[in-house]
Amino acid sequence: QVQLVESGGGLVQAGDSLRLSCAASGRTFSSYAMGWFRQAPGKERDFVAAISPTGSSTNYADSVKGRFTISRDDAKNTVNLQMNSLKPEDTAVYYCAAVRTFSPPALFYEYDYWGQGTQVTVSS
Repeated sequence: QVQLVESGGGLVQAGDSLRLSCAASGRTFSSYAMGWFRQAPGKERDFVAAISPTGSSTNYADSVKGRFTISRDDAKNTVNLQMNSLKPEDTAVYYCAAVRTFSPPALFYEYDYWGQGTQVTVSS
């Protein structure tokens, strides 16, 4: 079992930066690929970014490439999402997810564990 807790959300203005963190429980965190998804009101849960267990492979949605960076710190059992140049369309609840696999999946149904989410609101 893996428990995930997100933090770092908030209200910012367009162009600002925000850093989300996801703290994971368990002693085998380094065996899990980690992902970030987001869901805006009335919309489906969309892929944002993912990172492999070793951190050597990352995957990003086209909409966030060049603005968002995913990273992991296995010593702290955390995965982070650095979000720069935020836009109003980035407004959503952001979820952290985990799956025990080698590659960083981009499909939500490939993940086994989910956090409760953290709200990010970007004003124009």
